Amino acid sequence: MSEIVRFIPKSELERARLIREARAIYDSIFPPAAPDRASQDGEERVKN
Repeated sequence: MSEIVRFIPKSELERARLIREARAIYDSIFPPAAPDRASQDGEERVKN
């Protein structure tokens, strides 16, 4: 019944925002060949 609250520093939120923006720009310039390209390349993608 107790709830755990994780406080996230502003710097971590800003870092995540910048990564999302950079990924969106990169994908707009170099569109992925397939939606599941991460599994084809063997890399692990983290979804936020």
